[in-house]
Amino acid sequence: MADHLDYRRIADRVAADIAAGRLRPGERLPPQRVFARRRGIAASTAGRVYGELVRRGLVVGEVGRGTFVRAAPVPSGRALAEPATTAPVNLELNYPSAPGQPELLARGLTPLLRPDVLAEATRTAPATGTAAAREAVAALLATPGWRPDPAQVLFAGNARQAIAGALASLVRPGGRVGVEPLTYPLVKEIAGRLGVTLVPLAADEEGLRPDAVAAAHRSAPLAALYVQPTLHNPTTATAGAARRARLGAVVEELGLPVIEDRIWSFLGPDTAPLAACAPGHVHVVDGLSKRVAPGLTAGFLVVPRDRVEHTAGALRSGGWTAGRFALEAGTRWIADGTVARLVSAKRADAAARQRLVAEHLADFTVRADPRAYYAWWQLPAPWRADTFTAAAARRGIAVTPGPAFVVPPVRPAGPGAPAAGLPAADPQAAGVPVAGGGSAVDCVRLGLASAPPPELARALRTLADVARGGP
Repeated sequence: MADHLDYRRIADRVAADIAAGRLRPGERLPPQRVFARRRGIAASTAGRVYGELVRRGLVVGEVGRGTFVRAAPVPSGRALAEPATTAPVNLELNYPSAPGQPELLARGLTPLLRPDVLAEATRTAPATGTAAAREAVAALLATPGWRPDPAQVLFAGNARQAIAGALASLVRPGGRVGVEPLTYPLVKEIAGRLGVTLVPLAADEEGLRPDAVAAAHRSAPLAALYVQPTLHNPTTATAGAARRARLGAVVEELGLPVIEDRIWSFLGPDTAPLAACAPGHVHVVDGLSKRVAPGLTAGFLVVPRDRVEHTAGALRSGGWTAGRFALEAGTRWIADGTVARLVSAKRADAAARQRLVAEHLADFTVRADPRAYYAWWQLPAPWRADTFTAAAARRGIAVTPGPAFVVPPVRPAGPGAPAAGLPAADPQAAGVPVAGGGSAVDCVRLGLASAPPPELARALRTLADVARGGP
């Protein structure tokens, strides 16, 4: 057998067939052993070829079905944060805006335009912000049973930068971070840039399972966890009080740091964060981009008392600290009640948009908390996420395919294996099962916040018709 052939050259040939249309979207590739026999290569080499095609986004593996030519590329995490489509209806981006929001924000900015105030507001700000900002954010984030100490509040340019700062302060390059098997796509990009390996851990209807955390850490130590226990993106799962307490006990027992992403928590129940259960281990991430607006925002990071200086240093060295003007504006909006009014309006808006989902997708399997600004749709057979995403795009609607959220499994070290901790190029990775049945390859996420309600309703009706019609 020609094992000496570079598997990448073989992948190049398959990629050329896809580009030329000789292999069409949705076409099934032969099983790896058949591919190996036809090409005169080892089965292990065939596995590497398929893994390389998955890595390039050209094919998708489905557990129990096989490997198929992808009909649409999986968007990068950046696509969920920046306009990346010309589709008239964008259900990828998810930035809510309340009626009358510009007028509300303008009133809070007026005092900043006085020359003496503006001079102060345009100075640089440290990662610790200002005393007024720390007090305001501590009050904003407080829930029954938990109120952060203002001295433990740090500031970043946005919540994504807060995540990056927390990861950089906690995990060295090559370190392992446990995450839910479906996670925020930008976290995958951040981890890649920092040289951090994400390790998917088992989850259920309430999110990350504490026993899975303990088992993974004892098998190969984790440096930290990144979790979304409130309105998990994309599934909208929320952990109950008992689950949070159990998870808190496990991380305390293991001495394991946690990054808790609460960027959507303002829509959910007034449940205390995981930080209330393990205050010495949990780093809470939040911000104003969803509560207020993405263009003038600040990220918040509440850290354990003994981590303040080190985490502030990571924010400074990464260039991730907040701008002083945004910090001053945010502080005023919190203090004068603007943020509270926007939150109230957005809670009502999210509930109204979820009612549209319930109305127009009633015949389908959709997981959606009625308070969330997104929904997780398990598509009817024979649809797959990539073919449905492409079909929606042809009708001017952008949705996010489920595999964009998948964290590939980590390949264990062994003879002939890559360095320990490297993500496995597993063609079945996108077939990761999700709570409630199905797999990510069968699902799409619908972002409900950005389209005006009439436009959203029309888009949902169109998507329902597409799903009923079949590929």
